[in-house]
Amino acid sequence: MDSTTYENIGNYRKAHILKVSHDHFQLNQLHHQILTKVLEAAINHVSVRFGPPPSPFSFFVMGSAGRQEQSIWSDQDHGIVYQHLSEEGRSYFLTLGKEISKGLYQAGYPYCDGGIMAGNPFWCKSINEWQEQLANWTLEASWESIRYLLIFLDARSVYGEGEYVNVLKNQIYQTINKNHLHTKLLNNTLHLKKGINVLGQLLVETHGSHTGSLNLKELGFLPYVNAVRLAAIKENVLETATLSRLEKIPATWLSTKEREYYIDQFTRLLNYRLLFCHSSDYDSGHYLPINRLSKEQTKEIKEIIKSGASLYHTVRKLLEKEDYYGDE
Repeated sequence: MDSTTYENIGNYRKAHILKVSHDHFQLNQLHHQILTKVLEAAINHVSVRFGPPPSPFSFFVMGSAGRQEQSIWSDQDHGIVYQHLSEEGRSYFLTLGKEISKGLYQAGYPYCDGGIMAGNPFWCKSINEWQEQLANWTLEASWESIRYLLIFLDARSVYGEGEYVNVLKNQIYQTINKNHLHTKLLNNTLHLKKGINVLGQLLVETHGSHTGSLNLKELGFLPYVNAVRLAAIKENVLETATLSRLEKIPATWLSTKEREYYIDQFTRLLNYRLLFCHSSDYDSGHYLPINRLSKEQTKEIKEIIKSGASLYHTVRKLLEKEDYYGDE
């Protein structure tokens, strides 16, 4: 199998993506289909050269792909966990990880600037190595190690032994909840950047190529994503999508009415990104030019941002109370 196969998958992506570009769920289903095609091609390619995988494994995605919240453009965030530790296994799965990364790149998904890819030994380990690494990150609880933990907690297995990822997530949950580390998680992720000033105006970029646009990732998505992820940790919710996590967290966090409200607001946010954010490249997909919005749409965006802040404060209050009083 030569590299043109990946290019053919990329052509399939180009041919179909505009058809689903205004429907969040259909768009993410297409991303999943493309990922599956690349995976099958990469596994076949490596198997022809080096034989079948030497051990059961799981390939997982993280970030927006893990949460099934991708926009039209998306970069790569993924890893591998395999069962048996051996030099043969280490070499094989790193080779596979690099092949998958190459395939995704040629299919239209840029490499991750931070190297969060399965071809990097940092993100390709045996299950025992992963267990040790996650334990170290959790107990160390530095800003960087907690950042890695939170990245991993959005992992979604898309091939192989999906239970491996759930086992590792449960390990993280147990350690965090046992040691009441939620405040440290809050300090790492829930720094709330204001999206609306004291005059009620949207705070847009003031310089650079996105001047006059709203950073929808920072001001819109992160308050919802981070807050709901932390509630999911507390409640041992294994789902990764923000909407699914909202549906799963119990009434001790949100009333039925509140839950429905936040689900509606986050769904609106997903739709606004597809309707108004530039789709020319990955970076531009995070910025919303507010001069394209009607008066009613501007009002709606403000409500979405205020709702994200409200959810953030609700989660922060409950988690800080829990860490202060412990399990009573």
